[in-house]
Amino acid sequence: MGRRALRPIDPNLELADWLLELEQVPRPATAPSLFGRDAPLEVEVGSGKGLFLRTAAAAHPDRCFLGVEVGHKYAQFTAAGLAKRGLTNAKVVAGDALRLFADWLPDESLAAVHVYFPDPWWKKRHRKRRLMRPSFARDVARVLEPGGVLHFWTDVAEYFADSLEILAACGRLDGPLPVEETPAEHDMDYRTHFERRVRRHRGEVFRGAFRKTLAAVGRTPAPERRG
Repeated sequence: MGRRALRPIDPNLELADWLLELEQVPRPATAPSLFGRDAPLEVEVGSGKGLFLRTAAAAHPDRCFLGVEVGHKYAQFTAAGLAKRGLTNAKVVAGDALRLFADWLPDESLAAVHVYFPDPWWKKRHRKRRLMRPSFARDVARVLEPGGVLHFWTDVAEYFADSLEILAACGRLDGPLPVEETPAEHDMDYRTHFERRVRRHRGEVFRGAFRKTLAAVGRTPAPERRG
């Protein structure tokens, strides 16, 4: 299922507070440096049309959300959706997620990482381009705080199985923890637009949550954050 055409963006919307090019992201990229406040920070890789960012930011104003999207027109579209709703606790980066994780995000800085329906790169010779690779898994484990969670969903069984092996080899993430499918209460009650399309076509979604182990960093649990 390919991506559908995007609706035109209102030319009167000012996107500067919501859209960043990768090189504009402050180093280190943290909630204080990005949003001007200390709050749990969550990153979504591959924000697409921005449904998750909009929904999560509106539901959790005490948290900050950073999306990263390699497709510039999709990053603009997502930023426009955030700007239209005045969601000041979310931004989107137009750029390469692998570089963001490797070079911008500091150790133990994220409460969660969200990866929903990444490109499966079907051809065997192209699989080296997949997001879920050993180096990315190591970076996810590094940047998650103790007890932080990676949420990984795909509609490709083979990709999910391969990813389980990669994440297990990382040695710092417990999972997959089960994630139940919940009934949609309305037409847009889905984690992403892609999940909506898959489920409306009666496709199967493979979901897993992976929690960073406390033992991996040799420390006692941090106080639980509420919200």
